[in-house]
Amino acid sequence: MESGSERKYYIDWVRVLAFSLLIFFHCAMPFVDYNWEIKNKETSAGLTRLIWWLHQWRLPLLFFISGVGIHFSLKKRSVALFTGERFVRLFIPLLFAMFFTIPLQVYFEWLQRGKITGSYADFYPTVWQFVPYPDGSLTWSHMWFVVYLFVFCLLLIPIFAIFRIPMLNKWKARLANMLSHPVLLFLLFIPLMLYHFNLYLEYPEQASLLDDWFLFLFSLTLLFYGYILGGSDRFWNTCSKYRYYFLGIAIACILYLFPEYWWHLNLPKVKDQRLYVFGTLNSIHIWALILSILGFAKKHLNFSNNFLLKANQAVYPFYILHQTLIVSFGYYVTQWPLPIFIKLILLIAVTFTSLVLLYRYLIKPFKLTRLLYGMKLKEKGK
Repeated sequence: MESGSERKYYIDWVRVLAFSLLIFFHCAMPFVDYNWEIKNKETSAGLTRLIWWLHQWRLPLLFFISGVGIHFSLKKRSVALFTGERFVRLFIPLLFAMFFTIPLQVYFEWLQRGKITGSYADFYPTVWQFVPYPDGSLTWSHMWFVVYLFVFCLLLIPIFAIFRIPMLNKWKARLANMLSHPVLLFLLFIPLMLYHFNLYLEYPEQASLLDDWFLFLFSLTLLFYGYILGGSDRFWNTCSKYRYYFLGIAIACILYLFPEYWWHLNLPKVKDQRLYVFGTLNSIHIWALILSILGFAKKHLNFSNNFLLKANQAVYPFYILHQTLIVSFGYYVTQWPLPIFIKLILLIAVTFTSLVLLYRYLIKPFKLTRLLYGMKLKEKGK
């Protein structure tokens, strides 16, 4: 990410590390108590609690970073070119994944659950019946993040266009600098809290786009925060300077939330004081943790190396493919008579190795596969 001639490498690092965490997260899903595509017979209570905590903030962080990316993208291109680029890099990979990679997940899920018994060749034509999952086999699955991101970009086009006006663009910069005061910055958790109060119970997370108002507005708000704040050096400096304060606030919330709500998943079920306490503390926890992560990245990760250059290009194809590979390999790994920890390590290793090989030899070298997996058609410097 760039501001003028200075590249903000720490933003690239946050993006790469956040998506890397996603691979661990989904590799762990067969071994936790929550329902998922592929399940192991035994589950781990400790892993379940860790995954639940990660679930609170990993995607909010990614939506914020996506908003930052939108800010810098619009500095280099018009709104029309930006919209066309979003279509190419988000919508085309989404359609390709829904029809040609994600169906393999559904196949192994249904195979494990005994819903089907035939080969993949027998199963695959059901995708083209266009019956949505779970009744049918057509789904966007983990690509819901891309769906929401694409829709958010379309919805915000008028705002992006307005802020192209020089006077209003200066106003946006002044607003970002004003909000970068540590107290005002911290108070941006309030909209997230209000979503908990008013939408959390009525609209539980579905990732279905429709009738999913809690997740939709929560994610849209964080993306908008990233778009507004991401270009302000004052914002990044505030995150860096107060990173320990933000981390301390997040930890204080965690110390209350875990025993009271998360340890036994005793989440609010009615609109009462427990919901208000949960909504307040979880919103503070998520926002303060995001600010702390950004601050530590700004302080310690403002550098580049060969790994970052390569990983930054590979991260999107890895994201598109990772869950399909995890479910496919997980179908077999969960059947082996091994401890959960060993299965988890094996699943991570075989998934990551396969991602590297597929990216290196199938996706990266060819223009068509680069297009289908959301990459630029040409590598930088070529």
